[in-house]
Amino acid sequence: MQSALALFFSYPPLVNSAFRIAYNLHFILWRIPVPDFQPLNFQPFVPPGETRPELTLRALLLGCFFGLIFGAVTVYVGLRAGLTVAASIPIAVLSISILRAFGRASILENNIVQTTGNAGQSIASGVIFTLPALVFLGFDLEYSRIFMLALIGGWLGVLFMIPLRRQLIVEEHGNLPYPEGTACADVLIAGERGGSLASRVFLGLGLGGLYTLFQNENLFKAWPGTPEFQPDFGPQHILKGASIKADATPEYLGVGYIIGPRVAGIIFSGGALSWLVLMPLIYFFGKEIPHPIYPGTVPIAQMGPSQLWSTYIRPMGAGAVAAAGLITLLKTMPTIVSALTAGFRKMQPGVGGAKKPIRTEDDLSMRVVVLGSLLVVALMFVFLEFKPVPGAFVGWGANLAASLLVVVFGFLFVTVSSRIVGLVGSSASPVSGMTIATLMATAAIFLVQGWTAPAFGALAITIGGVVCIAASNSGDTSQDLKTGYLIGSTPWKQQVALMIGVVVSTLVIGFTLNLMNTGLEVFRAAPQPWNLSAPHPGVAIQNDVKHLPEQFQVEAADKTTSLHHKSEYIVLNALGSPELADGKYLYSPATGRIEVQWIQGIGSEKAAAPQARLMATVINGILTRKLAWGLVMIGVFLVIAVELLGIRSLPFAVGAYLSIGTTLAIFCGGVVRWFVDQAAKKANEDTADADTEISSGSLFASGLIAAGGVMGLIGVALKAYENLTDKGDILNFPHTFLDNNYVSVLAFAALAFSLYYFARKPLKK
Repeated sequence: MQSALALFFSYPPLVNSAFRIAYNLHFILWRIPVPDFQPLNFQPFVPPGETRPELTLRALLLGCFFGLIFGAVTVYVGLRAGLTVAASIPIAVLSISILRAFGRASILENNIVQTTGNAGQSIASGVIFTLPALVFLGFDLEYSRIFMLALIGGWLGVLFMIPLRRQLIVEEHGNLPYPEGTACADVLIAGERGGSLASRVFLGLGLGGLYTLFQNENLFKAWPGTPEFQPDFGPQHILKGASIKADATPEYLGVGYIIGPRVAGIIFSGGALSWLVLMPLIYFFGKEIPHPIYPGTVPIAQMGPSQLWSTYIRPMGAGAVAAAGLITLLKTMPTIVSALTAGFRKMQPGVGGAKKPIRTEDDLSMRVVVLGSLLVVALMFVFLEFKPVPGAFVGWGANLAASLLVVVFGFLFVTVSSRIVGLVGSSASPVSGMTIATLMATAAIFLVQGWTAPAFGALAITIGGVVCIAASNSGDTSQDLKTGYLIGSTPWKQQVALMIGVVVSTLVIGFTLNLMNTGLEVFRAAPQPWNLSAPHPGVAIQNDVKHLPEQFQVEAADKTTSLHHKSEYIVLNALGSPELADGKYLYSPATGRIEVQWIQGIGSEKAAAPQARLMATVINGILTRKLAWGLVMIGVFLVIAVELLGIRSLPFAVGAYLSIGTTLAIFCGGVVRWFVDQAAKKANEDTADADTEISSGSLFASGLIAAGGVMGLIGVALKAYENLTDKGDILNFPHTFLDNNYVSVLAFAALAFSLYYFARKPLKK
């Protein structure tokens, strides 16, 4: 060490460079000038002196309906794809069409509809990034817990945006564009002036719904939902362990189109690296080793692609996503410092004194913010005190401190998130990075206190989940307030609509999570000897399992099924065990063996929930100090290499974690978007419309996403009903002549062509 320091200081250019870098970092992080922006002379679409119908009963009811629908759809798509897309534009388009059918509707009413409905999407995004981690830690998804945490986080996100609205939305109107909010305002103004926008959304809904009805494996399943090819060439088994497949769903196609070819390509490149490079390498070097290699529990030669992915790629992907999230957070540190500095300097809520503010500047009062924040602290304290995580009793003092920390961290990250989305949009906000930072700090405190049981990991998720939901909701709330500022809405009415939207949409989120977890679960025969009385690190007996059905079908290796009963088994939960892969197992006292592997829906290949898996991995790794660190660090350094190449590492890391079935289908949507843009350029057309969020293709793609999500949830509900009632395949569609991969590929190609065709047709003015 001393010789290394001597060598360093003996080389003056190196010393000079190091001090220059340190000085520049100091300048960037601590000497950022905060401009004193002044409000521009801006005139909204509806002048302040004009009054139109706004917070009407029909607008609230329609907004609540959309909040329920898009909240559930966001949970479904987000758990499967690992990312979400904004719902404000499709809600605004649908609102214009529906309210027009019931008579003349004002632009302010339509804005209330999209404001209320968009709350469901933003809260669902925060929930699916964190709370499914409870499943991975061995806990049930209790509806009451999800409801309360989502409600508290959602209210925090709205409350803290009330005093920030004037400074972020009004005074920095020319500096923070809020791209989604501005695009939504364009849609509302276009609808007010006339023209057909909703036809594209309804076309996407119709074609996407019809396609999903026949494609979804829980509905008619007329053709394979996931066409797959596993390469295995020659006697040397070249590329064995790889897999090329696509979950050919309309929602993935629509997501890929909306995020564009570049981001979709980066996501797919991560999947291609994992499934076509790393997995064949793991099989090639490990197939001759006769014993399992940690964290695997069977020899590599006996593993298929899905097992290789779940055993070895997931830990790498978790390390990659964590590193990418933290890198994104560090890269936005100047913005964070600027946001906090400006926020603390200008906390005045608006025009003071006795003079009443004009209609377009009339926010809810600071009294509402203060009393609401106190109510949130009280709710959080009561919830932690009287509904604690089983096994994590910490006392009223710690619960009060946790409640206050939630509010402090919530305000910090609401301020940061609201400013960042104003610059780069909601999709690029480093919410996951901020959540990881919160969880790491919380888990470190627990480790120092000696709170290392799995229950304390669930308590950390409880705290981090509320902060994540607040940050996610505040980003979309600021976009909605920007839309309202541009069209001339009344701020306090929008803020009331947001609070109502939070309450209503929260009702369906916990239900959808549990439906996904039970509707996609599989019970597979996995007999192996097990001494229940011997110690097994990382394996615990679960005595109170609420979501295990009283009777269920177990699938054997030959695809035959048999009916089993809950009373026959003891449930074991494995997390970080050297003997069992992470998950739940059913032990039979009669045979003295583990007989069944209970693969829950959340965490399976059909609903990977990558961010939540990452949160569970981080917490469990810190508290137990046991983690497959070698694989995690491979993912970390892979992300560092990608960053050095100048590529956005977060989409790459998410793609490396997800199944290639997800990333390839999303990439197909990005390819369609590229063809649309190229065709527009070759025709010497104005391509600006192709690059905005209100183009024909984006509206059609939004319809595909909604159709795939709604029909997919119907299929999941039907599957859950079949499992609970033991009625088998209710629809039983005869499809033997269609049951091959070529039909699946052709059907998906036809859907992609319909997207290309309607994206090329201009909107009617």
